[in-house]
Amino acid sequence: MTAKTLGFVHTSATLVPLFQQLTAEHLNNVETFNIVDDSLIKDVIKKGKLMPNTAARVVNHIKAAEEAGADVILVTCSSIGVAIETAATLCTVPVIRVDQAMADEAVQISEKIGVIATLPTTLEPTSDLVRRRALAAGKNVSIVSKLCEGAFEALMSGDATKHDEMVAKALKELMQEVGVIVLAQASMARVVDGLSDAEKVVPILASPAIAMKKLAEVYF
Repeated sequence: MTAKTLGFVHTSATLVPLFQQLTAEHLNNVETFNIVDDSLIKDVIKKGKLMPNTAARVVNHIKAAEEAGADVILVTCSSIGVAIETAATLCTVPVIRVDQAMADEAVQISEKIGVIATLPTTLEPTSDLVRRRALAAGKNVSIVSKLCEGAFEALMSGDATKHDEMVAKALKELMQEVGVIVLAQASMARVVDGLSDAEKVVPILASPAIAMKKLAEVYF
């Protein structure tokens, strides 16, 4: 049996090892390749939103992944979600947002959903996705969005400990208000791993593992 090919499109090289590990855990007989362009997320952060020319480059990367032979394409950045959905309409292979399966799971768990991020440019697209997936599922949900201001800057300056402390504090506050939390960025998942079971009073969902499990169920 010929191995299927999964193409990843990333906006950060730091995500490559994580998704290689998840591929090994969840998928069998699958070949992978990575397209990485961190200028995309840098531009989104600098401009404060996804600009049309950046969205066009996202689409080009996804089309390139299809041309490179991907049977399925997973895009691992939440800030460029709108461009991913546009690309999906232009490709003949499935193009998947990393956060869609997470959003679907969240709307099944609770009507009060917390969305947490360290970047405003990720917070709004993730909240919007949760809203739309709830609508598609016929669910009436309320969303509480929380931005950990300064945490992303701490991480970028090399102070991962400060980042983790800020995110952990924000998570604990948000858990008092909602029935489930979705992490808008994969980089926050390790903070959840550092919380004790007693501290996790509501489910906290991180997109990478959920996305890979869904891929395994549906496509591989």
